[in-house]
Amino acid sequence: MMRCLLIDDEPLALDLIEDNLKHVNYIQVIGRCRTAAEAIAILQTEQVDLLFCDIHMPGLNGLQLVKSLVTKPMIIFVTAYEKFAIDGFELDVLDYLVKPVPLDRFLKACQKAHQYFELNKGSVPQVQPGKKHFFIHSDYTLIKISFDDIEYIEGVKDYVKINLAGQQKPVLSRTSIKALELQLPVELFYRVHKSYIINVDYVTQIRRGKIKTLHSELPLSDNYRDRIHKMIGKDFA
Repeated sequence: MMRCLLIDDEPLALDLIEDNLKHVNYIQVIGRCRTAAEAIAILQTEQVDLLFCDIHMPGLNGLQLVKSLVTKPMIIFVTAYEKFAIDGFELDVLDYLVKPVPLDRFLKACQKAHQYFELNKGSVPQVQPGKKHFFIHSDYTLIKISFDDIEYIEGVKDYVKINLAGQQKPVLSRTSIKALELQLPVELFYRVHKSYIINVDYVTQIRRGKIKTLHSELPLSDNYRDRIHKMIGKDFA
C-alpha cells in the first residue's frame, strides 16, 4: 500500500483528488495540506511514498517545495497551468496532470506510480555484488549487455537507448530509465540528467551544463550536481 499526501490550496481540488482515489485500492491518503509548509512538517515525521501536488500556491509553490526536498517521494503535479510542465519534468517528477483531469488520465498516473513503487520494493532484481551483465528485451529478443560496455543510457518517453562503446547503433528497449537504473551498479553509473545515465569509466570531461564521454557530449543538470561531485570527489565550476 502506497502512503500518499495531497497538497493543494483549494479544498475542492483536494476533495476531487481524494474522491478519484476511491477508485484505487493500493493508495492510502495519510494527509491533506493547503500549503507547502504543512506538507514539509508531515514529510519530516511520516513515511510518504507519493505526493499529489499543486504548483501555484501561496508562499512556497509546488516547484519550490520539490526543489527543497532532500529525499523525494514520487511526485505527481496536478495543476491548472501547462506552462510549468518542462520545469516539472526537469525535477524528475513521475507525472504532470493538467486540471480538469479526466478520471482515466488520473488512474493512469496512479498505475504508473504503483509500477515504480513495486520496482523500488524489489520486484525488479537488484544488482548482485560481482554481477557483470544483465539481460534486456529489444526487438522481440533477449539481449545480454555487459555493464562495462555501456557508455551512456538515454531515456526517451517509454523507451531507453543503451549506447554501447564501439557500436554506432544503440540497443532500444521499451522500459523507463527509472526502471533500468535499478538494475545498474551504483558505483559505476550516475544519473546526470532526467534523461541520461552515464558510465563513469567513459567520462572524459566535466564542466557546468555539460559532461563528455568518449564519443558524446551530454547535458548535465544542476539537480544532479551533488551526485557528480561525489563521483569525482571534488567540486567543479
